Amino acid sequence: MKLKKNILCIGAGYVGAPTMAMIACKCPDYKVTVVDINAARIDAWNSDRLPIYEPGLEEIIGKTRGKNLFFSRDIEEGIRQNDIIFVSVNTPTKTFGTGAGMAADLQYVEKTARQILEYSESSKIVIEKSTLPVKTAQAMERILSSGKGNITFEVLSNPEFMAEGTAISDLEHPDRVLIGSHETPEGLKARARLVDIYARWVAPEKILTTNLWSSELSKLVANAFLAQRVSSINSVSALCEKTDANISEVARAVGLDSRIGAKFLKAGVGFGGSCFKKDILNLVYLCQYYGLPEVADYWESVVKINEYQQDRFIANILGSMFSTLAGKKIGILGFAFKADTGDTRESPAIYITRKLLSEHAHVVISDPKALENAMIDLACEEGQISYVEDPYRAAAGCHALAIMTDWEIYRKLDYRRIYKSMVKPAFIFDGRNIVDHRKCFEIGFNVYPIGKPALCHF
Repeated sequence: MKLKKNILCIGAGYVGAPTMAMIACKCPDYKVTVVDINAARIDAWNSDRLPIYEPGLEEIIGKTRGKNLFFSRDIEEGIRQNDIIFVSVNTPTKTFGTGAGMAADLQYVEKTARQILEYSESSKIVIEKSTLPVKTAQAMERILSSGKGNITFEVLSNPEFMAEGTAISDLEHPDRVLIGSHETPEGLKARARLVDIYARWVAPEKILTTNLWSSELSKLVANAFLAQRVSSINSVSALCEKTDANISEVARAVGLDSRIGAKFLKAGVGFGGSCFKKDILNLVYLCQYYGLPEVADYWESVVKINEYQQDRFIANILGSMFSTLAGKKIGILGFAFKADTGDTRESPAIYITRKLLSEHAHVVISDPKALENAMIDLACEEGQISYVEDPYRAAAGCHALAIMTDWEIYRKLDYRRIYKSMVKPAFIFDGRNIVDHRKCFEIGFNVYPIGKPALCHF
């Protein structure tokens, strides 16, 4: 088949590459190219060992790579050849200057906009795919409109709403696709071209079109609302532990209210990932910038509750194990921030591990997909750390297990076998409430769930 249309994506990370793979799969007449400044990442996308794990991703890459999906290091040529350009570069929280710790660091977005301006030889549609603060498009437009004479650029906002672990399903069957543009003739025309791409497989009623600023802000607000639900149920879990209530029963009773719903009412050790904390802090910074301190304080409290939940978890481990962890071996089951991904960004396991090391514990890390990232995250930490993929080998000789990720494999482990291999008294701290607590207690464990009464033998 002759490829009639060309799309470029700048950024081959967790958002850009899977999104482009899905577009290539659903639009076989489009040539889709993904570029990145990280040569090793591009090489990995061209290899048999992909740089990220997502259920179903390997199959889609296998169907499209080399046919109408290509991974390249040549950013300049990609910009020249393509008239639709997705920008999916990293937007981390600033670590310096004004807004440090809250505002988004947009240096990579700006550098990409300048590259697009420099190497463009024809007019382009530039699509924001990264999570960005409201009004970022205005900055991109100022850069793109600063030269090139007759060459024009239309900037669209098309934020992603996929979740890691279910990214391919989310891309193929999205709740909604959001596209923001200026409501000018040129902006509406550019918007229509992007709508046509998604319309290949997404129902028309699920493709929402808005103005540019509503689209940018909706992404931040969506993540903030989801994170708020997690922090809300986690704050209640602390009260449950004090009153002998059961957080699962409370969540079920609350979630059956149709006005509330059951999603994101699962208590745990805290949320992680690349979006929630970063986006909430970005929202806090915007509220402060626009003179809304009360609104900023409200949303900042969502992050503080998340940190409080992690502090409670480590305090529970320390207090339950006779107030000392020095020389004790603690097994961490799961290092990814959630199941079905190898991503460890902002994972609660990072904070918990560092706290355990500060107490001079020997920490054994186990995870089916995230060990390489765990080694990177903990490379500068001092203390005894071991990395063992097999959970049975990881648990052997441990005084306690801390379940940090809700991998399905951890629900099905033979905990009787594990108990026999551990130092007694043996402890389980279930940070995701995924194991059968009563059964583990009957085996001999001292069990400490989240938001439920502990089951102890002493």
